[in-house]
Amino acid sequence: MLIHGGCHCGNIRFSLPWFPAPAEIVARVCACSFCTKHGNVWASRPESHLDVAIRDADRVKHYEFGTRTAQFHVCATCGIVPLVTSRIGGKTYAVVNANTFSENSIPLRRVPAILDDESETARLARRARDWIGRVTFRTQSPA
Repeated sequence: MLIHGGCHCGNIRFSLPWFPAPAEIVARVCACSFCTKHGNVWASRPESHLDVAIRDADRVKHYEFGTRTAQFHVCATCGIVPLVTSRIGGKTYAVVNANTFSENSIPLRRVPAILDDESETARLARRARDWIGRVTFRTQSPA
C-alpha cells in the first residue's frame, strides 16, 4: 500500500510505501506541548522510503525546540506539520503526521509517547531505530 499525505494546501506532500498493507497503524501521540497544541500523531515505517515533494520551499518553515535535534516542517500557508526530520550521523530520519494521511480508511492505534525524561543520546538512538531512514526531498521552484 502506498500512503499519501501532506499539508492542507498541498504545498508539502509525501508518499510512504507500507507493505504489507497494515490492518492498523500504530501512531504515537506525543505529549509535548507543541504536538499537543497541533494535534500531531506520529507514524513511521523504518524499513520504508519517504518521498517528500515541496511545491514552494519558501513557504516551508522549520521549527526546533528543546534539544534542537528535530526539525518540524511547517507549511507557512496552512499551518500544518506533515513531518519531522532529524539528522543523525549525517543521515536524515523522519516521521510523518498520521493526521495528514489522505487515506482515511486505515485504522490508527494511538499510543501515548511521553519522552520528557529521555536523554538526548537515547532520543537519537530511538529515532535512528524507529524513524524512516530513507528520506528524499524534491523541491519545485515557485512559478
